[in-house]
Amino acid sequence: MPPSLFHLNMNLTANKTWNVLSGSVLKVLAMVTMLIDHLAFFYFRYDPQMIQPLFNIGHKQISIYFLMRTVGRIAFPLFAFLLVEGFQHTHSRRKYGFNLFLFALISEIPWNLVHNGTWFFPRQNVFFTLLLGFLGMYAIEYYRNDHRRLAFSLIGLLVVSIFFRADYGCSGYGFILLLYVLRRRRLLQAIIGSCMLGSRWIAGLAFIPINMYNGKRGFIQGPIAKYLFYVFYPLHLLIIYFILCYKFN
Repeated sequence: MPPSLFHLNMNLTANKTWNVLSGSVLKVLAMVTMLIDHLAFFYFRYDPQMIQPLFNIGHKQISIYFLMRTVGRIAFPLFAFLLVEGFQHTHSRRKYGFNLFLFALISEIPWNLVHNGTWFFPRQNVFFTLLLGFLGMYAIEYYRNDHRRLAFSLIGLLVVSIFFRADYGCSGYGFILLLYVLRRRRLLQAIIGSCMLGSRWIAGLAFIPINMYNGKRGFIQGPIAKYLFYVFYPLHLLIIYFILCYKFN
């Protein structure tokens, strides 16, 4: 890293003035923005008033639907960051990984229903992407002294992410690993992470609250509160599905 960029990064991470957001605040922000995004994508895109342009920026027509999808773009980077934090601080990585796998399976039913109205949809929900990212981070630590096995594991998980077609795909898997590898280089993490998001570059705004994180758990504590965070994903998809059934049947 160039010296100037290195020192700038150190100054940013050392300055605690802006570190005012706890992990709980980031979790709530991730859930709210995800809800906004999914309401827009699954429901409001069928509403003429929501897709009607409010104004133009150049040749781009800005509607309420567009604004909601734009806000929703920051959800995945926040969830990816929280995954990295959880991986580092959990008391049991085995249990943490099991919870990701369990809720990936549970979420498949509402995920398939809300997308296709049936029990089958060819793409998998985002919990599988988070699980692959978790396994990638685990491989980095477990095989840190065995570069051959590490490369084989990471490439194998990448191939799985491509063929499994989990939400955000291989780019989501790679994004999680990037956040982990650059977890002590927040400025570089934000720059490269925003570039990795490609057409979803607006999601780079998620690095603003990420860099305001103070490293504290916050108000979401205890097993009940923790599992509500997991349950929110399949539950909100199921509720949206029932709303769609009511509206269009």
